[in-house]
Amino acid sequence: MRIRHLTGAAGAALLLAVSAAAHAAGPWFVRFGITHIAPNDDSDRPPLLAAGSKVSVDGDTGLSVAIGRFLTDHVAVEVLGALPFEHDIKGAGSIASLGTVATAKQLPPTVTLQYHFSPQAAFSPYAGLGLNYTFFFDIETKGALAGTSLDLDSSWGAALQLGADFRLAGDWLGNVDVRWIDIDTEASGSATGTFDVQIDPWVVTVGVGRRF
Repeated sequence: MRIRHLTGAAGAALLLAVSAAAHAAGPWFVRFGITHIAPNDDSDRPPLLAAGSKVSVDGDTGLSVAIGRFLTDHVAVEVLGALPFEHDIKGAGSIASLGTVATAKQLPPTVTLQYHFSPQAAFSPYAGLGLNYTFFFDIETKGALAGTSLDLDSSWGAALQLGADFRLAGDWLGNVDVRWIDIDTEASGSATGTFDVQIDPWVVTVGVGRRF
């Protein structure tokens, strides 16, 4: 159900962007990739835990898909979707010895406006600026926090992107893509109190695509 909801939301966002530039025709493209999310994380102190306590968020690797369309010769809009990523949340600072205290799944749909510097070349770099929405679900407390409640608010934030397509055979492409995404969430737990967590991950994708 959640994956179908993501697909519908991503499709609606893409259709909205294309409708706004209906006067500009251009080729569609799709990319399939293996994506690694590497949090550049930090957190405030959970107020109900010991002084100096923090939490950290582990990375995860999964499958992603991006669908886009050129609006002009150089400008394209792209929607990124993925299968759910799952992250371990661990104690840090003075509570690092607690290890994993929760797990959470998330989906990070992102809409990006891109500029392709040489879209017809065999090596075609691009840069993008976009908007990310990340929502968390299936949150489960573990270890020292097992049996307590924990909620993570959804996040809206900017997304920066650098990438390149490599022309393979015909319309097929290889792709390398790096994003930095501003993801901040407010965590609320019965054993932790309410505190802010900055995830701010680097998102690296290697994959293949096709223009049509």
